Amino acid sequence: MLALAVVSLVVALAALALAAAALRRTPTGVADGPDALPEDVVGLRQEVAALRAEAVDALRHLAVVRYDAFGDMGGHLSWSVALLDDGGNGIVLTSIHGRSEARTYAKSVAGWTCEQQLSPEEEEAIGAARP
Repeated sequence: MLALAVVSLVVALAALALAAAALRRTPTGVADGPDALPEDVVGLRQEVAALRAEAVDALRHLAVVRYDAFGDMGGHLSWSVALLDDGGNGIVLTSIHGRSEARTYAKSVAGWTCEQQLSPEEEEAIGAARP
């Protein structure tokens, strides 16, 4: 019985020594130095940078302004929405709701400004969308 305990202790110590040696080794694909990163981390950083570059052109700045276009109508049924990218390029959509009809307008925006005259509500929507 004592011999079995001694053999078990020797095997456990040998396994502990092998585990410690494995932890000291540098993993495959990792360069030496404190600032070195595995190749897969470098690749992930490149992918994140590419996604950030693509997101600049995405219409991710949005603002909606609801209002009453006519004094005799209630419910804030008219609205203006600005859909813009990081550079302030995109569109402003406006829908004016009246008693018998609704009209919708689209105006292009470049650099947070528009060549066409904007209504106060459209200007408010662009201002609210601006980060």
